[in-house]
Amino acid sequence: MTTIEQPSDVASAAASGASATERFHADKSPYDSVKDTPAERVDLLAREVLEAVHETIRRHRVTYAEYNALKAWLIDVGETGEWPLFLDVWLEHAVEDVATDHRSGNKGSIEGPYYVPNAPELGATGTIPMRDGEAGTALVWTGRITGTTGAPLQGKIELWHADDDGYYSQFAPGIPEWNLRGSFSTGPDGEFEITTIRPAPYQIPTDGSCGKLISAAGWHAWRPAHLHVKVSAPGHEMLTAQLYFPGDSHNDDDIASAVKQELILDPKTEDDGSQSVAYGFALDPERS
Repeated sequence: MTTIEQPSDVASAAASGASATERFHADKSPYDSVKDTPAERVDLLAREVLEAVHETIRRHRVTYAEYNALKAWLIDVGETGEWPLFLDVWLEHAVEDVATDHRSGNKGSIEGPYYVPNAPELGATGTIPMRDGEAGTALVWTGRITGTTGAPLQGKIELWHADDDGYYSQFAPGIPEWNLRGSFSTGPDGEFEITTIRPAPYQIPTDGSCGKLISAAGWHAWRPAHLHVKVSAPGHEMLTAQLYFPGDSHNDDDIASAVKQELILDPKTEDDGSQSVAYGFALDPERS
């Protein structure tokens, strides 16, 4: 494995943004799901967002110089293709909270911009695709999919995550297409066992427009290490979540504000230095 020394050389904001935008358009038809939204709701949402911006301008007496800087920055975000990154980092967590606040099963979290569907199917027990000698601590994860009553469910876990250098396949060059991406389908007992590696924390790309905002505001760009999952079973709501690791210095100040206490794992270190973790999922029934 070749260690990547300079993130901006291999996973620039523009390149990641272009990949995320292309993937979003290929995988989603967002307008179809809202085509029947009443004009009154569109008016309500658009007007209240604009009124909130107007109030901020008036309360803080925004100058024309600041307004023009904002206009230039918004243009840059579009030209560099960073809207998926911006929206998923700073807005998605609030949408996710609203969308799932009715659930009594497992807590969810944001999807983020790096999901890719149709990852290789690996059965209920398997090792996620990885390079020979993939860097990182080996991690064996066991668990079970159930309903909220505790009854086991035959379902599927889609898993994807960054590598030990903090990069995602299909969004950074030089990484095999399905590296650290896989689908694990359980039997009727709902049980699964997944072998992977523990991912690393990483910074979101900072060489583009989002990086300019981070720098100007004096923020940091770090996300704690996490595993992404989509968990599904017939007749139940899909769960999208990120699972985190204890002791990460950015669990408390994640740039994406996506960490929830219920999503922090409790891994154990084995005699050979690998880690094991038990964590299962309770899915809510579909709403009628």
